[in-house]
Parts: sequence; structure tokens; C-alpha cells
Amino acid sequence: MTNIQLDHAQHQTPLIKHPICLLLNDFESPANVGSIFRIADAFGIEKIYLTGTTPVPPNRKMMRTSRSTEKFVPYAYDESGVNVLSTLQSQGYKIISLEITSSSNDIRSLSLSNKEPICLVLGAENQGINAQLLALSDETIHIPMVGENSSINVASACAIMVFEMSKTYN
Repeated sequence: MTNIQLDHAQHQTPLIKHPICLLLNDFESPANVGSIFRIADAFGIEKIYLTGTTPVPPNRKMMRTSRSTEKFVPYAYDESGVNVLSTLQSQGYKIISLEITSSSNDIRSLSLSNKEPICLVLGAENQGINAQLLALSDETIHIPMVGENSSINVASACAIMVFEMSKTYN
């Protein structure tokens, strides 16, 4: 059997939305925001919350990276990430922050119920997640690093985390 690469028109997948949303707080790079829109589309994320100083559509640099996925992934802007998380918690969402802290858990220990909705919090590329948002988190997860650097690009980290979380719902 010959293995033939499929183009976009040939690759048809079911449209699925998982009860996972993302909160992007104080992002600096429009390209990272665009990359996360693509990740959200690829993994069936229900919504993206853009908060603080995070770039919002329409933004030429963001839209170039997103490849039009901002048209398909619902999003909302709110100046306050705290307000968004408080609302989501009142709706039963488990709040998980992706950050290296003194009490964060290794991603390999992540255990989720396929019945609970989740909000993944991602912070600014250089400063990480602010203390107010970390305090509202039910759990803080980190991706273990074995090289010299202690972190990876926020969009790459988001892809790893969303892949792990979406397995709960498949």
C-alpha cells in the first residue's frame, strides 16, 4: 500500500468541541496568540479568553499565524483575567495554570475527569502567570525540562498541555 500525503481538502475530520477553554493573560506576541488559535482549532477547544494586554483580532501579525482560525474558534476579550476565572469557577470549571512554581505538579501526573470542564491559564511569555491568577487556580502544572533552559515557547507548551487534556475526552 502506498502512503500518500493528504491535502487540506482530503483530510476531513469530525468537528468536535471539548469542554476546555484557554485564558491568555498579558501576552506580548501576536504570533503566539495566532499559534494558540491554531492549536485551539486543531484540538476542539470551546473558547479562548484574551485578557489584560493580550493582542486581539483583528491584528495582522496574529492573523497571519492563525491562518484564519480566529474565524472558527470563539473568543472574548476581558481586561480582567480574575473576573473571567471567577465566572468560570462559578460555572463549575476546574482552573489549571501552566506554570513552573514551587508547588506545581508534573504534567505526567495530570488526572482529569471527562465530565469536568477545564480552563487552562497561560501567562505572559516573559513574566508568566501573575500571582492573582495563580491564586485562583485549582492546580498548577509544569512540563518537565531536561535541557539547559527551564521553559519552552508558550504556544508550544500550550500544544503539549492541550493534547494531554484532550485525551480525557476522546
